Amino acid sequence: MLKSKHSPVILALSLGALATVPTASADSLLNKNQQAEASGVIADAQWNLNLRSLYYDREYLNGGRSNGGRNRYLPYARRSDEAREWGVGVTAELKSGFTPGPVGFGLDAQLYLGHKLDGSDYSVGKIRMLPVSDDGYSLDEMARGGVAAKMRIRSSELRYGEQRVKTPVFSSSDSRLLPESMYGFSLVSRDIKGLSLQAGRFTGSTDRNSRNTNNDLTINYANPAILLGDSFSYLGGNYTLSPALNLSLYTAELEDSWNTHYLGINHSLKWSGERSLRTSFQIYHSQDTGKSLAGEVDNTTASLFVHYRAGAHGFGLGYQKVDGDTPFDYVSRGAIWLSNGAQLSDFNGPNERSWQLRYDLDMAAIMPGMKLRASYFRGSGTDGTGVDPNGSYAWLGYGKGGKHWARDLRLDYTVQGGGAEGLTLSLIHSSHRANVAQAELDDDQIRFLIEYPISGAF
Repeated sequence: MLKSKHSPVILALSLGALATVPTASADSLLNKNQQAEASGVIADAQWNLNLRSLYYDREYLNGGRSNGGRNRYLPYARRSDEAREWGVGVTAELKSGFTPGPVGFGLDAQLYLGHKLDGSDYSVGKIRMLPVSDDGYSLDEMARGGVAAKMRIRSSELRYGEQRVKTPVFSSSDSRLLPESMYGFSLVSRDIKGLSLQAGRFTGSTDRNSRNTNNDLTINYANPAILLGDSFSYLGGNYTLSPALNLSLYTAELEDSWNTHYLGINHSLKWSGERSLRTSFQIYHSQDTGKSLAGEVDNTTASLFVHYRAGAHGFGLGYQKVDGDTPFDYVSRGAIWLSNGAQLSDFNGPNERSWQLRYDLDMAAIMPGMKLRASYFRGSGTDGTGVDPNGSYAWLGYGKGGKHWARDLRLDYTVQGGGAEGLTLSLIHSSHRANVAQAELDDDQIRFLIEYPISGAF
């Protein structure tokens, strides 16, 4: 995963340093000029193809809590407590090179295709894997595509159009059959060594099971009946202080709704004997702004995760705390980089505190390419009684004294050689249980994923 990019404060300091040193020293602080090596649109073109088959079975217990877990598009008599979908998907990308010269131009194109292997009107729709019609009925096929124009100066790229983004405040999810994509502007700059900057403004998004592009922005927990801002903007980046220490800083705004500030610190230590210690700290602060279309929002959410590895074994401990009367919310499906984001819950309820215990096993001694992970999460203290009654989060129905737990089990195997090298098989099982005050569903899920990525150049 491509994490982070950096802060305007660091950028200003870096530019100030460049202005005060001799030319040779300034040049030594710059990364290689990628545009100077441009050979042309076709000569540097690349293609990527990802083939995926995903079986996803999710059962909502206790009637899905007043049908909250059922396919909400269908009439009541036709709804089911089980979401079962199976399909195959193809993600194809064509990335051109850049025209030669000080300023280079190019074009990227994406094509997304999905086909249903199993799933009925009773079971399709809730988990947003396979497409449904406007009336909520299961469809057999989905196809969409998009293009993004791009421009490059030195090692800085500006893109406009349909694209996928990875930042802690706005990030494309790829946890279903096809990935999420966004529509708008993005800027990535890697001109200064150790510093990577990102900025963007997006006005549309495409959910993972959508057949159309450039839809309304996806906001995860807000009431869909209350219209929020039409655009999302962000600025920030990542700075590598040393091989062991990395900082990320971002600021972002959902137009006339709320803004979010993010700080991430990642540190790693390595010793002899294949031992290592990795520490990750993440904190978000969100507050209503402009017209406050989402109502009153004042939320600070932080997590700390420590992971120790000794040979084939890994042990992780995480803690997360939400301070605020609304849940921690985010735009796009993948923009939550908190440590306790589990398969079936983000553990982000109002005023909630949670912890995680994790065990990893690299089974290379038994079968190279096989890995096992087991995680247990427990949250408590959820209290949503102070939520703005006229805001966009009152509809979630959080009470006082909410608590829940989740368990994730995952087994992955990646073929290490031969004609199928890179082919990955994953088996995932998850469970979640909550009391009524916590306001999330009781459910179990199982996923079986087969994925084969291939790529090449012209």
